[in-house]
Amino acid sequence: MNENNITITEGSGNVFLDLGFPPAEAEVMKLRAEVMIRMRQHLEAQHWTQAEAARRLQITQPRVSRLIKGKTEDFSLDMLLTLATRAGLHPELRL
Repeated sequence: MNENNITITEGSGNVFLDLGFPPAEAEVMKLRAEVMIRMRQHLEAQHWTQAEAARRLQITQPRVSRLIKGKTEDFSLDMLLTLATRAGLHPELRL
């Protein structure tokens, strides 16, 4: 590939919007991804095993595994906010 043929397009700040998802859906997907990232960081900081996290979050260990792996399609935003609260975080939405 020749450097002269490279086109750089600045992103919007929302990768899901850039991938062509409708704006409302892209925003929800972005929020879910952000909550999952923060949850993973929190669980790692607590040094909880997946079994301990499952007990504290009141979900199964396989679901904790999917949460840590960032499987956004497996969790609604409502569920992620519930899990964040159970983990001791204090999520809030600002508009």
